[in-house]
Amino acid sequence: MIENIAIVRLQADSPHARTVAGWTHDAWGHLHPDTSATEYRRAFYAQCGEGGVPSVFVAMHGASPVGTASLVADDMSIRRELTPWLASVFVLPEWRGHGIASRLVQRVEAEALAHSIRHFHLYTPDQQALYRHLGWEDREALTYRGESVTVMSRRLDASTI
Repeated sequence: MIENIAIVRLQADSPHARTVAGWTHDAWGHLHPDTSATEYRRAFYAQCGEGGVPSVFVAMHGASPVGTASLVADDMSIRRELTPWLASVFVLPEWRGHGIASRLVQRVEAEALAHSIRHFHLYTPDQQALYRHLGWEDREALTYRGESVTVMSRRLDASTI
């Protein structure tokens, strides 16, 4: 694990917001084919809340962002009854394998717990092992926008974090 990584809340007016929005668009924009890059970026900025849902966090190495994760109300149009969601967990490839994604997930979990959220969800096509290791449980496997994914859930209490 890299010790000199700080996890901070991202504000929409941050000089890093456009970069981080670009990462998430590059990684998951294909799931929103009817949304332009500009619309996607605007929606991302709207998720940069002041606390609770929505919130976006970034892992910073000095003055450079190296990863991100979000807490959002809705991340899957076919499961709107599920809310809120851990979303957009992303770490730059050269920074992977150092525990940054785990720290980002834990920060989102702490944010949820601090705002009395005790149960939330995520979906992933390929990171089930990471999330299971962090205490997430499989809920269902399905195809979402042409991609096979697992919907996972997590229950939180004060001893969780």
